Amino acid sequence: MVNIEERGRQASVDGFAHEHIAAGILMKRYQNVSLVDLPLSPYDIIIVLKKADDSEDIIRAQVKTAKQSVSFTGGGRGGVDREYKSDVKTYTQSTVTSDVVIGVHPAGDNAFELYFVPTILIEALNQKSISINKIRDLKENYDILENCKNRKVVIDKCKEYGILSSEEARYLF
Repeated sequence: MVNIEERGRQASVDGFAHEHIAAGILMKRYQNVSLVDLPLSPYDIIIVLKKADDSEDIIRAQVKTAKQSVSFTGGGRGGVDREYKSDVKTYTQSTVTSDVVIGVHPAGDNAFELYFVPTILIEALNQKSISINKIRDLKENYDILENCKNRKVVIDKCKEYGILSSEEARYLF
């Protein structure tokens, strides 16, 4: 059995690798994509989308490893010997901290699926994580990614997909 220290180290490596994998997949599609080299930033990737009028829309994305669920929290540190030496506290992703959480799901040997969860949806759900089974329609849904800052599109689509109930969606406008 792998000890706790080795599991923690592997989780850290997986997290960094998944940021690079997500950035690479997105770069192939959108070209202007970059990892953020700011250690205290609440997001990992910047995606610059070109609009029809030649202006740019910048999307801030937080990447999370998603084995069975996508976590919406950040700021915490794992490990048996962790010791907090700063005022950093855990937080839940929101429209203030990022625009979308990207769950990277290892789907087999060298195969990965991306789940795009807009922070508008995270605020509406008011929970710390969600099972990937509940967000199947967000898997590689680039329309959701490109419209992740459009409240009406996100809420309407998530209602259509059954992620949000009509009752939940009713209070969001």
